[in-house]
Amino acid sequence: MGILSGLGDLGLGGLEGLDIYEEEEKESKKKAAAAAPPKVEEKDLIYEKNFTCPVCGEEFSAKIMKSGKAKLLGTDLDLRARHEGIDSVKYDVLLCPSCGYAALSRYFTAIGSGSAQAKLIKEKISGSVQVKKYEDEVYSYEQAYERYRLSLVCAVVKKAKASEKAYICLKSGWLVRGWRESLQESGGDAKKIEELRSQEDEYLQNAYKGFVEARQSEGFPMCGMDEMTIDYLLAVLAARFKKYDVASRLVSSILASPMANARFKEKARDLKEQIIEDMKKAGR
Repeated sequence: MGILSGLGDLGLGGLEGLDIYEEEEKESKKKAAAAAPPKVEEKDLIYEKNFTCPVCGEEFSAKIMKSGKAKLLGTDLDLRARHEGIDSVKYDVLLCPSCGYAALSRYFTAIGSGSAQAKLIKEKISGSVQVKKYEDEVYSYEQAYERYRLSLVCAVVKKAKASEKAYICLKSGWLVRGWRESLQESGGDAKKIEELRSQEDEYLQNAYKGFVEARQSEGFPMCGMDEMTIDYLLAVLAARFKKYDVASRLVSSILASPMANARFKEKARDLKEQIIEDMKKAGR
């Protein structure tokens, strides 16, 4: 029985079901809604920017994330950044719709129209590629994945350095991880989720292979990263694929280096603890 039951005796039976704090609760919800910041939407964190293709000279536009607009929530162990309301990885490939040349924004203009690399792109990509039009407000994961695949094949065709190919593979792995996580959150197809998990491993294995090669043959900075960062990244990837001796050696080098700051050494210590724990689980 309700707290106001029995009002019928007073001729007020229609009021017996009243919620005595209903108005206060409504007012409280109104105030909370007014005080809450508006939800950050992906479309509000990007903009269209015009570019000139260094291979064919045609102008085109691409969606770019607004620098400094998205709030950084943190980073994964392998340095993938997580932002509120957007997966920044989706917006780091530039693709010319006229000739099909695609590259990470860092490398897009590092090719001349008359260079041997541009000639290779024109010969092996431009004549047959079919670039799809993107008319949505944001890039879907499927669209972003297509752009990354084109950037990787262009890097192979133009005979890019191992570091550039490794960096594309690394970011492709991050992209696939974000795609998988979004499907998991929305209760997506389990088979697709497992497929993406396998693809993430494949991309990151290729990233590891490429960075190992680049570490032996190229100088620093590499992909915008210094030697310490590359060694840390290699340690993370080595541990992921159970190369514990390599990972442990790299972590020890970072911890012993006077060049590594306190924050970086803390990350290395966390990784060392994880490696020890993983080795115990593996019975090593």
